[in-house]
Amino acid sequence: MSIYFLIKWLHILSATVLFGTGIGIAFFKWITDRSSDVRAIRIVTERTVIADWIFTTPAVILQPVTGLILVYLAGFPLLSGWVFYSFLLYLFAGCCWLPVLVLQIKMRDLARIADRRGIPLPAQYWRHARIWFWLGVPAFSALIVVYWLMVFKPTL
Repeated sequence: MSIYFLIKWLHILSATVLFGTGIGIAFFKWITDRSSDVRAIRIVTERTVIADWIFTTPAVILQPVTGLILVYLAGFPLLSGWVFYSFLLYLFAGCCWLPVLVLQIKMRDLARIADRRGIPLPAQYWRHARIWFWLGVPAFSALIVVYWLMVFKPTL
């Protein structure tokens, strides 16, 4: 097996993990929030933070590393065409994702306090949850476009 195909496999695998865990985490957190069950929300939010550290973070790091290696090995120009737009959209998605990580930790802490005290989640939790959700929409959309660019490699 050539180094190119090994790196390509790692790139596809990490893209799959990034996309799959991202949408899976978001779905389960969002649907659990809709339940208003403080204990369930605490548990799922705790697991969301853990899953992002274990799965999403390594994939987020591996994606640009393997992408840059593939660009170099394939001889694509880095600052033009679909490669440039893919990196730009990936950076945009990352700029949405970093505040999401901070919000998840804050929501986890608020849910822990509410669950421990047996009280409803505070308004601050729900504000964070709305921002968390709406940051996910453009990040997810950007990654969909990145997938499209990588598959079709249009001349731009």
